[in-house]
Amino acid sequence: MKNTSVIILDDEPIVCERLTPALEKLGFEVEAFTDSQKAVDRLGERQFDILVTDLKMKKPDGLEVLRFVKEQAPATKVIFITGFATVETATQALKEGAVDFIAKPFKISQLVDLIVTIANPGDS
Repeated sequence: MKNTSVIILDDEPIVCERLTPALEKLGFEVEAFTDSQKAVDRLGERQFDILVTDLKMKKPDGLEVLRFVKEQAPATKVIFITGFATVETATQALKEGAVDFIAKPFKISQLVDLIVTIANPGDS
């Protein structure tokens, strides 16, 4: 996980507050945002290996962030987390390039395990 960079975007601060230390403990480099525009600004400045983003937020929403990232840094792996999971939204997100989609509420350990798997695809 050394040098694997993760950006977390969720308008619920608790998600950032719980996920950031869990990932840092495993050696990930983590930046967390609750404001989607600030996250997009940061994504324009540097490339991250993994983006974890909420779907439903004030503009830009998760799909808009996904489109921006795929334009700027196509190699970035995108994971959606949302309390508004439907087959349609999951299908749309995956079709546009997300690697996974997790419905809220979820266990932090479930998301951490997924991030570890994505960061180390050969280890699974």
